[in-house]
Amino acid sequence: MDFYGFYTGQIFDAYQYLGAHLCNNGVIFRTFAPNAVHVGLLYNEKEIPMAKVADGNFYEVIVSDAMPQTAYEYRIYRTDGVRADHCDPYGFAMELRPAHRSLVCDRNSYVFHDEKWIRTRSDCRNRPLNIYEMHPGSWRKKSSGEWYRYDELAAPLTEHLTDSGYNYVEFLPVSEHPCDESWGYQNTGFFAPTSRYGTPDELKQLIDHLHLHGIGVILDFVPVHFAIDDYALANYDGTALYEYPHAAVGVSEWGSCNFMHSRGEVRSFLQSAAHYWLEEFHFDGLRMDAISNMIFWQGDRSRGVNGNAVDFLKTMNRGLKERHPNCMLIAEDSTNYPGVTLPADQGGLGFDYKWDLGWMHDTLEYFQLPPECRTEQYHKLTFSMMYFRNERYLLPFSHDEVVHGKATIAQKMNGQYEQKFPQARAMYLYMMIHPGKKTELYGK
Repeated sequence: MDFYGFYTGQIFDAYQYLGAHLCNNGVIFRTFAPNAVHVGLLYNEKEIPMAKVADGNFYEVIVSDAMPQTAYEYRIYRTDGVRADHCDPYGFAMELRPAHRSLVCDRNSYVFHDEKWIRTRSDCRNRPLNIYEMHPGSWRKKSSGEWYRYDELAAPLTEHLTDSGYNYVEFLPVSEHPCDESWGYQNTGFFAPTSRYGTPDELKQLIDHLHLHGIGVILDFVPVHFAIDDYALANYDGTALYEYPHAAVGVSEWGSCNFMHSRGEVRSFLQSAAHYWLEEFHFDGLRMDAISNMIFWQGDRSRGVNGNAVDFLKTMNRGLKERHPNCMLIAEDSTNYPGVTLPADQGGLGFDYKWDLGWMHDTLEYFQLPPECRTEQYHKLTFSMMYFRNERYLLPFSHDEVVHGKATIAQKMNGQYEQKFPQARAMYLYMMIHPGKKTELYGK
């Protein structure tokens, strides 16, 4: 690994060095814990001492009898005399919650068959783009109430997308997370597909199947914050290694830990995670969550622009586009910060598309009005025409609009039951003829 690049936040392949990797004489485990007194590997009901390597901030051990699916974690001995057990920040698989240990994973065991798709795909700037957004765990369940596994979703999902005219699907985060209700937005395993729906190879099989049927796959990626669970990134080596040390900026509006984007090690971690999903799983794009909270401190414009986070976004997006020029980078951003979809080398943030959340809210509010009140509120439909040329917008009706009792899109329409459906059809027609690409949520 390029250690200088790691510390300065310039590398995208830290996962090739850190984590658990199969080798000729077993499995080699490595972790970054610069402020730990000592680190032990907890494996097979025993603790194995790890040796300091490189500059002394990294720990390493080789275990000859370790195999894929072996569970492990790191025991961190802190300077305050406390010891804490953590999953691997760079672990490639994890146990099913509430268990939380990392699992050894053979990253090269699945062979993709989508060479033609990868060779001919594009970022869709000059092609139609109709995205189906879904949460894998609630899209469909078995009669027993169990989730479908990744590979079991392949056939029914492909059929549904094809019949409905979608050419891309966007998954809410599949990175490992402890709480089902978070939909995956509070991560504990940034390199580990959640075991709720199966193994990493089964996720690759799902993506491969979709590609072979002409459907691209986008992943929601969370570069802003992470879960507070003490077995994960929080206070990993006894200090605020990934997060801010002060609660005033370290705690997000969701109660999670904000990443400290000024640290090179954090930048390399997140950049490597983003590259990992595109490279190892053949995702065709990343929709990055809560970018507003990175542009402005805590998402609050009155606190000013977070220059370090903005610089990080430019560096990460530039590097991702260099490595994956035909992949899409999408920002969920509700601000009017300029240049979100301008290339990074031209001073922009380097995204391909930006969610037009203002359009979504204005449009839904208009169709919630009774007909007699719509004439005076026509600007809710026309205001987006004033700014749509400022960025490359993607028009969303997202999952946020149907949760916590907000009702389905059809239910939001004004009027009695029979009156709602023609209005919903009219609204979707307006969406389709409005400038911009399209994203629609799954229906229930």
